[in-house]
Amino acid sequence: MIKLYYFPGNASLTPHMVLEELGVPYELELVDRANAAHKSPEYLRLNPNGQIPVLLDGDLVLYETAAICLHLADTHPDAGLAPALGSAERAHFYKWLVWATNTLQATMMLYFYGGRLLDEGNADGAAQIRKHAEARVGGMLDQLDAQLASHGQSWLLGTAYRAVDPFVLMLCRWTRGFARPARSLPHLGPYLQRVLARPAVQRAFAAEKLQPPLV
Repeated sequence: MIKLYYFPGNASLTPHMVLEELGVPYELELVDRANAAHKSPEYLRLNPNGQIPVLLDGDLVLYETAAICLHLADTHPDAGLAPALGSAERAHFYKWLVWATNTLQATMMLYFYGGRLLDEGNADGAAQIRKHAEARVGGMLDQLDAQLASHGQSWLLGTAYRAVDPFVLMLCRWTRGFARPARSLPHLGPYLQRVLARPAVQRAFAAEKLQPPLV
């Protein structure tokens, strides 16, 4: 049995949506961040970084959202959540998945948590980091919008829904409080609604009791 350690709306949301898309049996295990459960000795034995999510698949213990998505796509190839190995589309799938986690998500962490890199009480410095991170994220949202405009198809890579699509939805959801959220862009906004409309995505959002605005 697969088990996903999660907290509502956190980075675990992407593998949760992927698991629902696969339709395989799995269990959810809440990691209560409000009580610092992600820093407990028990959880740190699973993920020494103290971050969510963790996936257990038999004897396999896996963390990092992108790695979990790749594992689930590779172990359930009939679901078509990753393009064929060795194809150009597979290369672009890797590119966008790595970009999502290493570029967009990393910059968003500066927006939300950049103040942790500063001395305590440096409110002005924290505000500057937040301001510049939001501006940089804005340019990255423009990249996503341009990618969708470049082919005019339903999903990020074209005609097929892939594991990168729920990842992008999750990250774009985190901009819902921005002055210029992802939903406001001309191609990205309708795309996010298409991802949200998928029954698997709706089930994951309902299970996590996520409230509007969803993106």
